[in-house]
Amino acid sequence: MFTDMNSELNSQLTSARLPSLLALRCFEAAARLENFSRAADELHLTHGAVSRAVRLLEDDLGMPLFERRNRRVYLTDAGRKLARSVSDGFDLMRHAVAEVRASARHAPRCVLSCEPTLLIRWLIPRWPDFKAQHPGIDVHLVAGGGPFSFSSGIDLAIRRKDFPWPDSYHAEPLFREKVGPVCRPDKVLMWFSGEEGNARLLPDTPLLHSRTRPDAWQQWASAAGLNVPDAPGQTFEHFYISLQAAVAGLGAAIGPWNLVRDDLDSGMLVAPLGFIADGSEYFLLSPGDLSPDGPHRALLSWLRSVA
Repeated sequence: MFTDMNSELNSQLTSARLPSLLALRCFEAAARLENFSRAADELHLTHGAVSRAVRLLEDDLGMPLFERRNRRVYLTDAGRKLARSVSDGFDLMRHAVAEVRASARHAPRCVLSCEPTLLIRWLIPRWPDFKAQHPGIDVHLVAGGGPFSFSSGIDLAIRRKDFPWPDSYHAEPLFREKVGPVCRPDKVLMWFSGEEGNARLLPDTPLLHSRTRPDAWQQWASAAGLNVPDAPGQTFEHFYISLQAAVAGLGAAIGPWNLVRDDLDSGMLVAPLGFIADGSEYFLLSPGDLSPDGPHRALLSWLRSVA
């Protein structure tokens, strides 16, 4: 009798036991992004660690959660069902944690994600002004670009409209992007000809490219109605490195005005052809409408004032 009762109890405990939190976090990120590598980047883990965690979860549940085809992953029916519940569960936990944290501090706090180049070259240099104007608002700045989820701990995000985001996101416009070729002042006569307002790019000008904005030159040329010269150049891993290479005199780079305005003011860079709108725009994204008198609205007003 005791053995039968014990067996039944163990069976109930086994079926009610939750998998590890790490495995569920890895699964939720992989399911939301439908990509193990991007999930690993978001969680600051290796691709192998995320893959192993998901495999262990599948073994624990006794069924596959993903179909793996041609180096891509697709949720199974069971995976979609679990993903919805796990995502809702994490949202509840995050909201509860946020409420507890908020009750423990006097200053409102939010996490603001900003594209790395914009963060480094535009936002951070102006941040002391925001702190001086709003000492009671605690904002944590993090670097991040491209698609994201508010369920990952982000409260607000600054993004350029170069990828689709969910219709549920609330988007407040900040500024329109204006771009143009920039270089060091002592290189202008080597790489450009003509007077200001009627200058042109010489065909042998070394062009600086980046992997994060590979079409920057072509987008500028299309907006300006020009052709990109077939010139030698270099490609860097990140956009901000290509701008720093321009400061170093390695070539001409496409510089968005807000990202190079401080270098223009200091004389470290010049823009011989000026700037032209390329059709893109930056937005402040939030999970819902901003409260009229809340700290997020104050941040939005300040961002617009310095844009």
